[in-house]
Amino acid sequence: MTENSLDTAGRHAADQASGERRAESAATADSSPGSADAPVRVESGLGSGEAGPTPDDGDRSPRRTLGRRAAAVADSLWRPALVLAAFVLAWWFVAAREYVPNYLVPTPGQVWTTMTDQWSELARHTLVTLYETVLGFVLAAALGLATAVAIAYSRTLDKALYPIVLFAQVIPKIAIAPLLVVWFGLGLTPKIILAVLIAFFPVVISGVAGLRSTDPELLDLSATMGAGPWRTFRKIRFPNALPHLMAGLKVAVTLAVVGAVVGEFVGASEGLGYVLLLANGNLDAPLLFADLILMSAIGIVLFVLVEIAEALLIPWHASRRAGVSLTTS
Repeated sequence: MTENSLDTAGRHAADQASGERRAESAATADSSPGSADAPVRVESGLGSGEAGPTPDDGDRSPRRTLGRRAAAVADSLWRPALVLAAFVLAWWFVAAREYVPNYLVPTPGQVWTTMTDQWSELARHTLVTLYETVLGFVLAAALGLATAVAIAYSRTLDKALYPIVLFAQVIPKIAIAPLLVVWFGLGLTPKIILAVLIAFFPVVISGVAGLRSTDPELLDLSATMGAGPWRTFRKIRFPNALPHLMAGLKVAVTLAVVGAVVGEFVGASEGLGYVLLLANGNLDAPLLFADLILMSAIGIVLFVLVEIAEALLIPWHASRRAGVSLTTS
């Protein structure tokens, strides 16, 4: 069995529905004799009929393509930027007029001043939380994918592991955080474990859903062509599961931030969760708001990185052809 055959089969599994729709649309257009969109055939000098040049041939230059992508990115960003600007303006108006006391809601200028004055200290705590989040997310992704494969391939493991995974997810993580601190101390270990526990469940659920969504006919075809389980997984099952898996990873990477911060709440001497407790205890609202902004920034940056990885891994998927990622229109 050749590698190209399995690659073609795997791609067909994820793109079958959209391909059929395009084929039906093309067949309908071709069947209309008077259609204005029908391709015009011209005779070349050798007498063979070839399609004439299309008006869009000049639009395929790298510069034009780059310009279109930049325009698409700008089109996807101006709406959230406008909403964010409106939110900051409303925040500034409420704080400046002191409809709410400044010790509860500081002005954006006060928050900015706090961030710039204490940037070195905030950056150090941000790196600690970022390290805990990234390591917890990577471990959760690896363990979650391995568990999803075990559940999808074995009915016995499915019945044995699935209830345990669900039970572990139902337990409130804030309730077991003090126990983890008692067991593993005040270091990074309990924070990373909490990040893994919180981010683990979405990866498992999305991975199982993706692995089970493979067309059975493709699996039969792969077996008929002599492919073993590993090659079938690598060429058909895993590529077909990637859209579901990437959706779960985007959820998991944001939850990993929550897990790291929850661990810092319970017992820590550094990290953004620790800074948040200090700011809350000292009624330092500007520092508290600055800390919240940095937490949100970590989650947003990691989410965008997973989005970029998704665009690189599954550019052929229908969700990626609709336009630039994060576009809702």
